[in-house]
Amino acid sequence: MKNRFATMPEADEAPSEQSVTDYDHAHLKLYARLLDADRENAPLVEVARILLGIDAVSEPERARRVHASHLERARWMTEHGYRDMLVRGLS
Repeated sequence: MKNRFATMPEADEAPSEQSVTDYDHAHLKLYARLLDADRENAPLVEVARILLGIDAVSEPERARRVHASHLERARWMTEHGYRDMLVRGLS
């Protein structure tokens, strides 16, 4: 069965640049969903499977690493990245 979320990450590590990247722009929905899941204290096993396309039972370290990286970037987007998007007109 195909995952209905087309926003799964293409990389295990989210960008770390201090400006919004094409990767960020392509994954805005994923970032929003990760922030929602974090706010709701959703279990990593579910978040990894549904949003990241990773089986956290068979790949627990990878699931934690990918989740942490993308959640950190999602938080950065809410604190800094959105300004860059506004300045550069990348909405």
